[in-house]
Amino acid sequence: MTKGHCLCGATSWEYSGEPTWACYCHCDDCRRNCSAPVVAFIGVLLDHFEWTGDTPKVYHSSKGVERHFCETCGTPMAFQAEHYAGEIHLYATSLEHPQEFEPKFHVHTGEKLDWLHLRDDLPRYTGSKTD
Repeated sequence: MTKGHCLCGATSWEYSGEPTWACYCHCDDCRRNCSAPVVAFIGVLLDHFEWTGDTPKVYHSSKGVERHFCETCGTPMAFQAEHYAGEIHLYATSLEHPQEFEPKFHVHTGEKLDWLHLRDDLPRYTGSKTD
């Protein structure tokens, strides 16, 4: 079982099995939601996932997109979108052991901040991986 939680520990989650994918997202919406230059995500099947602490609050950031966050401390916890049916995307830094996260690719590099320089050999996609 893989587990994670927010800053204060009130909102937590767990999932079983392997992630569907792991990546860095450079899109403006994700960066602004987390107030970070890049965001790391883990995709998980909803059938293998559950919230185990307080149920997070939901912000509908755009049509068909929900962003989950802790009501107590405000920590961003997850992203869900209609175009990724059956999945939830967890912020990798909410993992109980974030040092175990291993990204596989970058998405939305067309929106990457010019001053951010990540030197890795991971595949890069200008939009989403499915575009």
